[in-house]
Amino acid sequence: MSADGPRVKRQLPRWSELRPLLRFNPPVLNPTRRRLSKAHTIDDLRRVARRRTPRSVFDYTDGAAEGEISLRRARELFGSIEFCPQTLHDVSSIDTTTPMLGESASLPFAFAPTGFTRMMQHEGESAVARVAERHGIPYTLSTLGTTSIERVGEAAPRARKWFQLYVQNDRTVGEDLMARATDAGYEALMLTVDAPVPGARMRDIRNGFAIPPALTLRTVADAAMHPAWWFNLLTTEPLQFATFKSWDGTIADLMTTLLDPTMTLDDLEWLRSYWKGPLLVKGIQTVADAKQVVDAGVDGVVLSNHGGRQLDRAPVPLRLVPEVRDAVGDRAEVVVDTGIMSGADIVAAVAAGAHYALVGRAYLYGLMAGGERGVERAAEILTAEIRRTMALLGVSSTAELQPHHVRID
Repeated sequence: MSADGPRVKRQLPRWSELRPLLRFNPPVLNPTRRRLSKAHTIDDLRRVARRRTPRSVFDYTDGAAEGEISLRRARELFGSIEFCPQTLHDVSSIDTTTPMLGESASLPFAFAPTGFTRMMQHEGESAVARVAERHGIPYTLSTLGTTSIERVGEAAPRARKWFQLYVQNDRTVGEDLMARATDAGYEALMLTVDAPVPGARMRDIRNGFAIPPALTLRTVADAAMHPAWWFNLLTTEPLQFATFKSWDGTIADLMTTLLDPTMTLDDLEWLRSYWKGPLLVKGIQTVADAKQVVDAGVDGVVLSNHGGRQLDRAPVPLRLVPEVRDAVGDRAEVVVDTGIMSGADIVAAVAAGAHYALVGRAYLYGLMAGGERGVERAAEILTAEIRRTMALLGVSSTAELQPHHVRID
């Protein structure tokens, strides 16, 4: 024995011992699949999306109003939540099915409406609807979508499709849109009420973001950095909006033209005369407003500050959930959005009292990162995170999630 301890006996390794250690993954030749295979979180998809998308387009998706305080506070609140797990519960089987407007969805979230989706990536709304169809969750087409009501219906005929409506100065436009959505098999209408005028989205203003993008020295230089995005934009069919054929101007100008600042609660009666299916109101930010629209007969309230894109320093929607749920009871579904970047966020929202959540930016990052396959990857990530979080909390179904599972500051 040496002074340093027992002498170690060494030997050359045998091939039979080395062989199990030499496992090489076959190279992934498809560049999109290779990118997505390295994305394990929504934030990973966001980083890929940022590299692959022109700055003005990425900033339109990623940004919020003014100082972006509302969005930052929403994400900070989700990040501050403390889970309270219960042990010694059988979680060998996890049931993520969730009732939504009288039917069962496979997961406790739906895809939120987003405008100008084909600007972010040329596959656009149809790709998102197909992913929603495969995963058994609803997809909401925006009035400002860049694929028509009918085309989305054809792309995903078996998907649960909802339509989001902005009430415009010309009410006949809304009446026509509701009729088209009904004819195309859309089951629910989502009325957005938090945008009487457009918010001041400073990233868009500074970038001069317009529809379609204008060719300036900046955009030409950007094209050199993102040739695939520009090639896809220029070689696929021109953008087609749900409500009009084209627009030549800034986003703020477009929103100012479309939005009706005179809309009041009385307009719900007009809406009900044309829409016979389930009705959700999106953009509720106080308990009083939630009670008011539920008293008026809506089927669901979406607690939302428009992803932080309208009024900066608006209430954080998640913080409103418990009080609104107590106020409206089971008379209407309580839905929440803004700041959701993981399956754990969705589980926390449901535990806090929401019936389910809406996800917007998360799937858009996937779309920009890899088209339909990127949206699929986003859905896979969220699903895995939901299931894992539920199991670690000690709950085997979304119905078991209760306020005692979370602690919100």
